[in-house]
Amino acid sequence: MSTAAQSTRKARRARRARHAPPVLAPVPPAPRPFRWTRADTVSTLVIAVLAFFTRFVGLTSAVSSGTPVFDEKHYVPQAWDMVRSQVNPLIGGIESNPGYGLVVHPPLGKQLIAYGEMIFGYTPLGWRVMVALFGSLTVVFTMALARRISHSWQVATFAGVLAVFDGVLLVSSRFGMLDIFQVFFIVAAAWALARDHQQVRERFHHAWVNGLMGVSAFGPRLGFRWWRFTAGVLLGLALGVKWSGLYYIAFFGLMSVFLDLALRRRYGVRRYVTGTLVRDTLPALGSLVVVPALLYLWAWRAWFASETSVYRHAATDGTIAPDSWLNLLPDTVAGWLHYHLSVLEFHASLTTSAGHSHPWDSKPWSWLVGARPILYFSSTELECGAETCRRMIFLFGTPAIWWVTVPALLWGLWCLLIRRDRRFLIPLVAFTAGFLPWLVGYDRQMYFFYAAALAPFTICLIALALGQLTGAGRPVPRLWLRRLAGGPVPWGTLLVIVYLALVVAMFCYWSPILYGYMIPDSVYHSIMWLPSWT
Repeated sequence: MSTAAQSTRKARRARRARHAPPVLAPVPPAPRPFRWTRADTVSTLVIAVLAFFTRFVGLTSAVSSGTPVFDEKHYVPQAWDMVRSQVNPLIGGIESNPGYGLVVHPPLGKQLIAYGEMIFGYTPLGWRVMVALFGSLTVVFTMALARRISHSWQVATFAGVLAVFDGVLLVSSRFGMLDIFQVFFIVAAAWALARDHQQVRERFHHAWVNGLMGVSAFGPRLGFRWWRFTAGVLLGLALGVKWSGLYYIAFFGLMSVFLDLALRRRYGVRRYVTGTLVRDTLPALGSLVVVPALLYLWAWRAWFASETSVYRHAATDGTIAPDSWLNLLPDTVAGWLHYHLSVLEFHASLTTSAGHSHPWDSKPWSWLVGARPILYFSSTELECGAETCRRMIFLFGTPAIWWVTVPALLWGLWCLLIRRDRRFLIPLVAFTAGFLPWLVGYDRQMYFFYAAALAPFTICLIALALGQLTGAGRPVPRLWLRRLAGGPVPWGTLLVIVYLALVVAMFCYWSPILYGYMIPDSVYHSIMWLPSWT
């Protein structure tokens, strides 16, 4: 054979090798199918009923002569402004908040409160009903997230029990404030991303098994990903409640892309890094950045529609400095950006070093053990027989949950990094998104309610650990326990039962400062174990 013919044959073989799908050994394992069982239905219904009952019972009792309390004094009147000023219910009204100056949070949370006030009026039920509803749904979606990442109805039930009986999630769901709305949207977005990842893995495996990986070195196209799009919608709604939703957009976006990269590598895509950039990154930016940005703009629809909104004509009425670059923009855009810059300046000025202080200020490291709760409602020197009584409500984390936050985080990191247990990934990333940015900006004035978004993901980490513990160890050598359970009970299962019972017991023990029961001063002082709680 001539040299030219040999060169031609080698060139053909090289071309075929470049375009041939890779052959991997071993074959990636099939994704574990998700099966919803009767036990799932029963446990979810029980937890949902408990969540609704604990959130709605006595919902309207904590008021100040029929008026809002604590930070409700900001958001409840703003929501009522929206009710009174609306012309089109699809657009809604605007908040003026003349008593407190600049409104420093986006409109969506107050728009949601306003829906309750439209139905029940300017009453405690009116300004709290939507909060309680979203708080109940937060419990259900925390359970759904745990179910989705663990494939275990038992783990989901553990998470549901912990979420029902956590004081932070409870109290956040019973006052007309914004935090629980954002917590719900964040948890729901994490759940949607968990579904997206499982669906993408199923698509990859289907392509692998059926020889559909294609000839491209970048790997196959995966089609439109509706669950990732849903996550983007939910993240946009979270941003429309509070700006801290930006942290979750960044962390969840990066997590989604890196999970795609891991799958392309796992299924033998030769240029998996470039393939992720080409196939996955741009669509991820569209779903997890552009969609949230558009939803954030949508949250401001009433501001754009009204001629009397704050700073609506800041460029033409002299509010913006004549030499500002904002004057180069159209009047409406300039006013909207000036509003945002004013809010940013307000938040940036709330620093400890600048002299701002508050009696209930707390730094992020104290959130890890719930060391500094925050007082929401107080009524003291009440007559109750021979003793003086009081009613107090704190945003207070159930100690059996919050005191194991650090061990749960460390165990989750160990399982993820050493044991390669990816079930812990989403809760850890979500916890980091809600904690690390505040830790970096520790000089800012902060409060424990910023930690409300940490609770569902701490609960998922604990529930996963409880799932690992269930069934572990030797049977407990107690005949009465064996008879009660109808069979041998491993030590791990007994510890799980004891822990969950401890959570419920602690919730009941501290329920006076979660629901605001009237109790004698002596009882109040006896349950305030730590000086930092008061």
